[in-house]
Amino acid sequence: MIKLFIRGLPSNTTEETLTELFSGFGTVRALTLHKDLFTGQARGTALIDMEGHEGRAAIAGLNGSQIQGSTLYVSQTKEDKRRFSRGGRRR
Repeated sequence: MIKLFIRGLPSNTTEETLTELFSGFGTVRALTLHKDLFTGQARGTALIDMEGHEGRAAIAGLNGSQIQGSTLYVSQTKEDKRRFSRGGRRR
């Protein structure tokens, strides 16, 4: 399971449209769409949990694509990258 960070979303994005967009690459396990507290509109970012190979396919297929005139940026979160890195200090 990896967590994807999405930015560049239009303000009228909903959970349903985001789930529909990413389900073309696999099952969306969890989704958090960041919204403005007062207006309820999307703030342009979201987090999505997907299986590893499905998430990597979504990154390859959607990163840099256009959605309603906005460029979508999709990447793996930094926490996941650190968790799977091979380096580190010796004990």
